[in-house]
Amino acid sequence: MRRRRGGYGRRVAVFRLQGSKVLAVELAGDAVKAKAGSMVAYDGRMTFKKRSGGGEGLRGMVTRRLTGEQLAVMEVTGEGTCWFADRATEINLVRLSGDKLYVEASNLLATEAGLRTGTTFTGLRGASQGNGLFTTTVEGHGQAAIMSDGPAVALRVSGQYPLTVDPGAYIAHQGQIRQSLQSGVTFRTFLGEGGGEAFQIRFEGEGVVYVQPSERSTIAGDV
Repeated sequence: MRRRRGGYGRRVAVFRLQGSKVLAVELAGDAVKAKAGSMVAYDGRMTFKKRSGGGEGLRGMVTRRLTGEQLAVMEVTGEGTCWFADRATEINLVRLSGDKLYVEASNLLATEAGLRTGTTFTGLRGASQGNGLFTTTVEGHGQAAIMSDGPAVALRVSGQYPLTVDPGAYIAHQGQIRQSLQSGVTFRTFLGEGGGEAFQIRFEGEGVVYVQPSERSTIAGDV
């Protein structure tokens, strides 16, 4: 496979899926950031360094203290191929072209080293998912690998077609999207299986929302 180059001739990692549950990353002196403990095998010469989520430097340290963001990251550098996986979850590749990806920390597997990570306030939306008030952001040019419980589906949002999503099925989104939390009635409520008032996330604007075919437990009612 021909290796891509970044700005000023910089070599970048090559991401490819090996099956649907293993990510293979080819390195040639470059680096990749991945969820700590997700390496399952490697060949060639690799070095591993523990890092922290929430962003880089002093600002990142303050952000982690304020938000409680617990994204444990390792940086892998070397020459060869490194394979990553986590609890046999499905892996999905997302390409960024200068835009920003919003993804739950538990759903982020790996990013190219040149992509910037941070946190952003989600308010009641995050609380409705049981994930806290902040979520992870990934920004720049390159690829990120996100995980889902079952194959993820990318749903387009446009000005003409807003999208409403169950908080338990949401995993990530990108683009110029506005989101709001709204109360509603779900199919489970109609069937008498609801546990009280349910909440849904409404997305408007232009972009893509990634959802999984399995609902995580939430604290905003049995949705």
